[in-house]
Amino acid sequence: MAVILETLSLRSLIAFAFLLLGILIVFFVTGGKIAPAPTTASSHLANICVGNLSKLDSFYDPATCSRLDSIKQAMSDPRHIRADQIVFAIRFPHPGLYMSRWFQFLSTSIRLEIEYNKFHKYDNKDGVLPTLEFYTHLGYRRKGEDSWKLYHKGHENRSLDCKFFQSTSGTDDGYYKCEEMPFFEIGSVHYEEYLVNIRLPAVKTNEKIGQVADIHFVEIHQNGGFTKVWFTIKTIVAPISIIILLWYAKKVKGLHRDPNLLEKSLFALGIVTAFMDFPLEWLTLLADMPYMLLLSDIRQGLFYGMLMMFWIIFTGEHLVDQPERNRLKTYWRQVGAVGFGSLSLLVFDLCERGYQLHNPFHTIWATKVGNNLAYAFIIVAAVCASLYFLFLCVMVFRVFWNIRGRRAAIPTMSRARQLQYQGLIYRFEFLMVVTVLCAGLTVVFFIITNVNEAQWKFGEEESTVEISSALFTGIYGLWNVYVFAVVILYAPSSAPLASDVAEEHERLELRSRTEVRMTEGETEESVIYKFTGKAAQS
Repeated sequence: MAVILETLSLRSLIAFAFLLLGILIVFFVTGGKIAPAPTTASSHLANICVGNLSKLDSFYDPATCSRLDSIKQAMSDPRHIRADQIVFAIRFPHPGLYMSRWFQFLSTSIRLEIEYNKFHKYDNKDGVLPTLEFYTHLGYRRKGEDSWKLYHKGHENRSLDCKFFQSTSGTDDGYYKCEEMPFFEIGSVHYEEYLVNIRLPAVKTNEKIGQVADIHFVEIHQNGGFTKVWFTIKTIVAPISIIILLWYAKKVKGLHRDPNLLEKSLFALGIVTAFMDFPLEWLTLLADMPYMLLLSDIRQGLFYGMLMMFWIIFTGEHLVDQPERNRLKTYWRQVGAVGFGSLSLLVFDLCERGYQLHNPFHTIWATKVGNNLAYAFIIVAAVCASLYFLFLCVMVFRVFWNIRGRRAAIPTMSRARQLQYQGLIYRFEFLMVVTVLCAGLTVVFFIITNVNEAQWKFGEEESTVEISSALFTGIYGLWNVYVFAVVILYAPSSAPLASDVAEEHERLELRSRTEVRMTEGETEESVIYKFTGKAAQS
């Protein structure tokens, strides 16, 4: 039994291709013309409040606390304010605005502004960065409430990396330029207002960080408008993916044999795609689900892994000889490598976002060592993804070369069978080219997203890579369109084999259908699948 790719008429196949192309264009246009930018960043300057030594665990709201204009004012204040009493308070969003559950997540960073003081200098002798130690309280409140509730409190450390710039006046003074540091990240925005209090202990600690003048705070969240477009897309795509999966399962179940490895891998890919498409994110509008960010990473990681495994099996099954086919252990090295890479990414994500469910201020980027390790991990992941793509290209090239070798037998066939095989080979080769393009774009998107996230963690003032909404929705659409196309085109078909010849070859077409059926037998396998696995019979 052939597959739909082989039985669909040329006119229907072209119409199907244009339909998929139109759907893909809709995905890109939706992101580029309708959806706003995926994320928004908001900057804040911490307010300096004077805390009560007996109530340092209380919340200090900039609107109600005893505020100072600067740290220098505290030095001359008649109340003899101690360094332990200084509380840096940040309330966000800005007054008059409210956070929304459509924002989905919060990722924040801080940057210290350090003044030059010859008696209290920033000290990084021997290349060792000084450690910033601080106590922090993260609070929240709902719209209309007056009191703040505790979300999390902690005692944290960060490596403080600053550079000194000498004054142009020629004097001994100057200023420090410090890098931004990751602060906290939460996977849901369930409340309308948030408050952050930061206190820097000064007894036997923070002795080498210099004189802190101000703290700059940056908050990044997903745009509510983009979230609405994203939810709508997933809500439309999810039922379609489930329907196509059930239809494919019914087609395979109707065969008078057990499913082969290629059909099983296609079904597994369909399941993972449907799981990724299912719009679980709607639940975040009803309940506080800080683990949704981690769950989304896991779902996308499963899709990455399954898609890469499928590409290996898909190309490999059209490459190896018949005795080696339909056995997963034939690909144990490639599948094992993909599985190990996926597991490594999962462990990395659990160490970061998994632990943040317990402590949102935790980050492996906090120290210089952790920062370098995380950066190295992203680089290695990008290199491995690129090597995988090159490996896949080599496999596809070998498939084409294998088909070229099999073509030597085509001239010995009857004219009818020559026309039949040539048409089917062109269809298959086109699908392989589309596979390579999809793989290339997937690898590029994987690298770009990881580099962009690294820019957030490293605290760059401006991300060097801008991920637009069109890229997000377009790549998402590309994945689904590709999976839908492969599942549909490789579904078993009971229709007679199609021919791409003109009407004047109608007689040869009818003859070829009969010949191919008689010579290939009733094995219920794709003609191209069998053709690449053994020498074509004349």
